[in-house]
Amino acid sequence: MYERTALPLGPRVITARIPGALSVSIAAYVLAGSRLESVEELGAAHFMEHITFKGTAAYPTTRAVSEAIEGIGGSFNAATDRESTVYWVRVPKREMARGMDVLGELIIRPHLRAGEIESERAVIVEEIRSYLDDPGEHVHTLFDLAMFGDTPLGREIAGSEESVRNLPEANLRAFWADNYRPGNIVVSAAGDIAHAEVVALVERAFGTGEANHSTFEPAPALPAGERVMAIRRDTTQAQLCVGIPGLRRDDPEAWTLEVLNAILGDGMSSRLFQSVREDKGLAYDVSSYVVDYADTGAFVVSAGVDPDRIAPAVGAILEEMALIRDEVVPEEELARSKRYLAGRMELRMEETRHLASWLGGQEALHERVLTLEQALAELNAVTSEGIHALARRLIRNDGLRLAVVAPPRRGRRLESLLKLPGGGA
Repeated sequence: MYERTALPLGPRVITARIPGALSVSIAAYVLAGSRLESVEELGAAHFMEHITFKGTAAYPTTRAVSEAIEGIGGSFNAATDRESTVYWVRVPKREMARGMDVLGELIIRPHLRAGEIESERAVIVEEIRSYLDDPGEHVHTLFDLAMFGDTPLGREIAGSEESVRNLPEANLRAFWADNYRPGNIVVSAAGDIAHAEVVALVERAFGTGEANHSTFEPAPALPAGERVMAIRRDTTQAQLCVGIPGLRRDDPEAWTLEVLNAILGDGMSSRLFQSVREDKGLAYDVSSYVVDYADTGAFVVSAGVDPDRIAPAVGAILEEMALIRDEVVPEEELARSKRYLAGRMELRMEETRHLASWLGGQEALHERVLTLEQALAELNAVTSEGIHALARRLIRNDGLRLAVVAPPRRGRRLESLLKLPGGGA
């Protein structure tokens, strides 16, 4: 169960109590991600995540910010996504007020000093370079571009080296002023806590300020990019992603897609793991995942394979995708996948950090907040027939997109590989 309060001109607050928990986790979601950036602001959302940690009104240096949490044994960090940026802390229960104060400082009262903005450019450029130098990371960025095109959903969240170096300081400050407002924030907390106490701490740490209700451009019709995108790197392994358009975040069939994903590629018992790795020996690691945004989404399979075996690996993945499209999932397999998903949800609810993220993410980004019991009911309502109908709708030749990072002269004629067995559009 959870409690919720919407503060006038301030954050929305949502909490869950875990009796006996020794830690408190707090997540503050700012409703501003890379999808909200203009062309002149590319990389601003991620840059903001960095620069806030350089110092605030109460904690004037990076060291002071760090010691405020690490000095009491806690942990904290932040992450930028397409549609939000989340700051979180996990602290001992007795230090909840300190944790909340630090989050308020980072979001509402950062210094944004000119010298530190300039020096942080180089740090972010090195982060971007690290992604590009890691084939396992780079292939996912490449797939986003293939599926979503050259749009805010397809571009690298951190921006490019060029955009970060050339981002005007004034534009960065404007992005913060427009979006880092109390009314644009959701604060969630989990632990052995009282809701009223959390609300009081949020009021003190974040204050008031009207939301700006910024909107982002609609998603393009998918797929929006090139059918195949390949980058050549001098590596000993090829990385690949193959996927199709999926569903928007709160689509009525979203839970059906979650179960389909679990059956196909989530975990060591999944079809892809058993077929591509265990039976055929084509990959050490193969898995699938769901990408979902407010108005669109994708379903993606990724694998690392021998560069000389890209074709059979893609073929094996497409075989499994075609099989779940063409044949109804047996009831026993469906029940097993539901138990897997249900058990994973239940176990995570014992962790304060996961529970705070579960509640905060739903309040910030979803149309409604589900309790664990409601989520389990949605999961249990999924049927084999529903999976079959959804797979037939989504798994189509004309929706396939492929991204590959491979050594030179490997993985040629990739587009010819993108054909599902058994026909279909």
